[in-house]
Amino acid sequence: MQEKAMILTDGKAGHENQSRAFARALGLDFEIAPVRFKSKFHKTLSYLFDRIGLRPMWLWEFVPQGFDAMPAPKGMPAPFKPSVVIGTGSGTFYPAKSLARKNGAKCAVVLYPRGYDIASFDCVLAPAFDRPKKARNVVEIPANLVASDAAFYAEGVEKFKDHYRKATGREYSNVRAEAVIVGGPNKCSTMTPEWMKAELDRIFAGDGKGERVERWVTTSRRTPPEVEAVVDSYPWDYRLIYSRDHFNPIPAFVSLADTLYVTAESTGMLSEACTSGRAAVVALDNLNPGPHKFRRFVEGLVAAGYVSGAEGKPGNRKIDLSSQFESVRRLIEL
Repeated sequence: MQEKAMILTDGKAGHENQSRAFARALGLDFEIAPVRFKSKFHKTLSYLFDRIGLRPMWLWEFVPQGFDAMPAPKGMPAPFKPSVVIGTGSGTFYPAKSLARKNGAKCAVVLYPRGYDIASFDCVLAPAFDRPKKARNVVEIPANLVASDAAFYAEGVEKFKDHYRKATGREYSNVRAEAVIVGGPNKCSTMTPEWMKAELDRIFAGDGKGERVERWVTTSRRTPPEVEAVVDSYPWDYRLIYSRDHFNPIPAFVSLADTLYVTAESTGMLSEACTSGRAAVVALDNLNPGPHKFRRFVEGLVAAGYVSGAEGKPGNRKIDLSSQFESVRRLIEL
């Protein structure tokens, strides 16, 4: 009988994608249900209740129409009976545990559920930059969890080849390529036009040295307009300016590029670049000073050889989570 999972989502794509990757890595079929706490007060209560062993389900609710107006279950969908309930992010940790306990399932979460009773989760898959405490049920990983199935990337490459032809007027050929993925500022990073120009000048300084190399770029929904304007001013062989075109070339960049430059605050994109494909990876450092988790994340990847800074030799080691998922299987008894 095929084991199944229930994924609880808080509506954040980065969280939901990690839960999907978790289920797929274990070969689990899954259903997805959007959930939320009834209020901030109810979420605060969940920390207290969890620590004293109380896990009532009335603190949270299924979102009736989903976060994107898609149907969602009001309770455990019958006859669906999961072996494991999965959640990523603080909006799902407690609901996943309370739902799992009610239905006799295992509870597995991604990211470190700080503030909750760690010992009563069946499995915690936590990135090293979260600084998880050592425990029997905590499995540490070097980066965020990303999808790694070959079919996903193969489909992305085929879509990119079609988009490349439409965007450039040329058929894609198997060329050496350097690709740049530009994110955007957050509370631990900045992104100015001046900084972007300096980084791109350094990347383009290699022109004319040796064999022909194509240069590709994509911006994102978080990229400031003034930074997009700087990016757009360079002579790219392929460009995707997100404010004009929402196509996603990243699966193809990861699969086809020889070198990937990724802005350092983009933890999801750095994780994907370090996990899949063959590209050497360079982090473009736009991080604020200080010992925050984004800095810890990049420094950990550099120390392990997955990534380099802009001045160093690109990191070309890839993340292999096979041993970690063997531990996960034991913890949730698959």
